[in-house]
Amino acid sequence: MFLVLIGLGGGLAVGSGFVAFITVLDIIPRLTQLTNAHRHIRGFEWALVSGVLVFTLIDFFHWGVELPVLVTAIYGLFAGIFVGTLAAGLTEVLNVFPIVAKRLHMDGNLLFLLMAVVFGKVTGSLLQWLLHL
Repeated sequence: MFLVLIGLGGGLAVGSGFVAFITVLDIIPRLTQLTNAHRHIRGFEWALVSGVLVFTLIDFFHWGVELPVLVTAIYGLFAGIFVGTLAAGLTEVLNVFPIVAKRLHMDGNLLFLLMAVVFGKVTGSLLQWLLHL
């Protein structure tokens, strides 16, 4: 029961953070502006929600599938396009770090704040890939 409670709490924290990230930073409207696809904004929203739900189920139930190399390459291409457009949208709102540094009274130490984020991401990724967490 304790593990279920921890899992639900972690899922709620990550989900809430993701929704706050997407909503507060206006990622979807910014992506539609960058890609000049304003008429497809609902499609972007549904694609994001559907992707989150499908890949949550895939991760939760440990589903796997053997795909040909061509299909994997096409999937990788689309995943790369998604990450690239998301990064492009983030560059528009990257002024978040100076604001956070100012509020944390780290004005002169912005490099340390950015490096903490980078090292945290790298450490988390390595733990997940190497230890299969």
